[in-house]
Amino acid sequence: MTPEQNKRAVSEAWKAFASRDPQRIRAVFTDDAEWLAPKDNATGVALGFTDHMIGPDTIVRFLVEEFPKLFVSDVSVQFSHVYCDGDTVILEERMQAMLANGRHYDNDYCFIFELLEGRIARVREYMDTQKGRRSVIGDLPADLRAAGPAPAVPA
Repeated sequence: MTPEQNKRAVSEAWKAFASRDPQRIRAVFTDDAEWLAPKDNATGVALGFTDHMIGPDTIVRFLVEEFPKLFVSDVSVQFSHVYCDGDTVILEERMQAMLANGRHYDNDYCFIFELLEGRIARVREYMDTQKGRRSVIGDLPADLRAAGPAPAVPA
């Protein structure tokens, strides 16, 4: 597929995600698709959900059932840049929403989509994890922020 077709496939996938239609979302992924987010990211922690989703069924469940539990209203996504090299599309975006805890969420993301014949085979997701944690979970107590890294535990 051409770079423009691959960029369009990612844009259409994002529209499918927003639709919350399980069949439409499932159709944009390969049968062995994976979605990787930073370990212990705030969304995964708050929802008790994995940061490494394997298979379209897990990804669809997250987008249709889990995501709306945390991001409850006013979800908006603005793309800032879309780049393509072969079957890899890089998307920079800003997401804003109202959270279940009443806080406003505002964070920048970078997604790397690996496509196979126009369908998503792998997603790698990056964001400001500390900013996300402050919005979703809140600040760490002052005594923990000042403590620095935890000491190593002897074996």
